[in-house]
Amino acid sequence: MSLKKIIAAAIVSSSAIIAGTASAQTIGFSQVGSEGDWRPAFSANMQETASDYGVDLKFANAQGKQEEQLRAVRAFIAQGVDAIIIAPVVVTGWDQVLQEAKEAEIPVFLVDRDVDVEDKSLYVTRISADFNLEGRLAGAWLAAESLGDCKIVELQGTTGSAPAIERNGGFQAVIDQFPAMEIVATQSGDFTTEGGKRVMEAFIKSTNNLEGICASFAHNDNMQLGAIQAMKEAGLNPGEDVLMVSVDYVPAIMDAIAAGDANASVELRSAVGEFIYPVILDYLENPRELDKWIVIPSDLHTAN
Repeated sequence: MSLKKIIAAAIVSSSAIIAGTASAQTIGFSQVGSEGDWRPAFSANMQETASDYGVDLKFANAQGKQEEQLRAVRAFIAQGVDAIIIAPVVVTGWDQVLQEAKEAEIPVFLVDRDVDVEDKSLYVTRISADFNLEGRLAGAWLAAESLGDCKIVELQGTTGSAPAIERNGGFQAVIDQFPAMEIVATQSGDFTTEGGKRVMEAFIKSTNNLEGICASFAHNDNMQLGAIQAMKEAGLNPGEDVLMVSVDYVPAIMDAIAAGDANASVELRSAVGEFIYPVILDYLENPRELDKWIVIPSDLHTAN
């Protein structure tokens, strides 16, 4: 065997020994649910990459119910995990359970979504995309595409959730700068394809087949995909008769953009374990005050 091969084999062997002797960190992850296409991809990435970072991940799917999340977090506390990750269903109602985690000296990290608590020391940091920026990117694209003259229907996410609040806020902040741009109808489709189809069907009826409507802004791609179905069934041409802009950039919306049924989508990365685990593990190794928000970048995608 050559000297180079001997050295390479020694390095591999040493790495394996180090990896084998390092103790895995046990982390509990309370996920919102499995709505749409983006969230299951996010969950899968977190589960698949956990072992790459030496993490024993305890995963709990709340199925969109905050009471299930609270139950899961308390179970993680009882198990004495090293850290807890929460992707909150809604922003409110977290003070008590976060206080319980703090008293148990278990650090909590927010991912994807935010919480509204008076005492920010109850969690270490939030690691997520900027939902307000996503809304602003969508609004800026639409303002440019429509030359600042557009009547809009909005398919909102789950009422009270951080993405719904912040995407709406960012989008509204941009279109408020253009007197001829206005959201004329808004309704929650709960981030699901079925919800988006139901909402768009209601919009079609209430606006005489979307007469005078320039655009559909959906807080996620799955609702927009449902809206596209409803529009086609009504004899409309989404992407042509109405501009279609949404958030997530899942594979199905990529196909819709390529087919001309959608026009733009702001990417919300689902492969985010590489952003999340290093922050948590570094903190567990060296506890200290971190910035309250670590931002994962977002990008706008169009057909051009």
